[in-house]
Amino acid sequence: MDRVEGFTGRGQAPGSRPGEQAERRPGAVVQDGADGQAGPAAEAVKEFGAPSVPQVQSNVHCLTIIGQIEGHMILPPQNKTTKYEHVLPQLVAVEQSETVEGLLVLLNTVGGDVEAGLAIAEVIASLSKPAVSVVLGGGHSIGVPIAVAADYSFIAATATMTIHPIRMSGVVIGVPQSCEYLAKMQDRVVRFVVENSRITEQRYRELMFRTGELARDVGTILVGREAVREGLIDEVGGIDRAMACLRWLIAERKRQGKEAGALRRWDRCRWPADVYPQGEGDDGPLHRDTH
Repeated sequence: MDRVEGFTGRGQAPGSRPGEQAERRPGAVVQDGADGQAGPAAEAVKEFGAPSVPQVQSNVHCLTIIGQIEGHMILPPQNKTTKYEHVLPQLVAVEQSETVEGLLVLLNTVGGDVEAGLAIAEVIASLSKPAVSVVLGGGHSIGVPIAVAADYSFIAATATMTIHPIRMSGVVIGVPQSCEYLAKMQDRVVRFVVENSRITEQRYRELMFRTGELARDVGTILVGREAVREGLIDEVGGIDRAMACLRWLIAERKRQGKEAGALRRWDRCRWPADVYPQGEGDDGPLHRDTH
């Protein structure tokens, strides 16, 4: 067999004698160690697409709601899902933790199970600690109640929110009680959204039952500023604005004392957006007055 120049054998450094292992440089990616496992950097590239992941000690817990919200039925493995049994314990831990002072909720969801989504929204709304939500990409269907459950909500300028009636999958019994059940469930969603945002029930139902906008459904798609103008979302903004708002709410809660957590949502959501001006767009202000 011809000898390849420069090849000195598995795990052997060029120019070294047989049996000597290559010296490991600090930070080098070990692809084939003595235990046959990949090094930390290789694992980070495999899992996150980056050689290292920033480690931050923070008093804010970040919760991501992505893909489809999974309820009592397990979805197919090719679906990206958020499992409510994973989210609820995190929210309880946030409430009990002495080091976590605020919650940041990032949403990019197509919706999903109605009761699972409402359960997540109810827990977020009942937290005594400040919570801020950011809709990135999309916050559709049952993602709307989760977005408005926070003390203050943001939406990216290009993000969208779909408002449409709920639907039922599986076996449906053709009796009047089935329609009554759907109506009651719809009322639960509408009531929560109206109580935790500034849109009126009449306007929300108008957007929900609008025809001619969605090709295969009834409802409305709101993009960025439209969600703010309708009263669903508080402000157009991204992570920087959301973190500034959350830091202000945390400081305000400390100033008022821990009893501030027992106040109503709109009593303790007084972030002075005018102190942190973002400017105005061509079609009006980027935030609503919450004073």
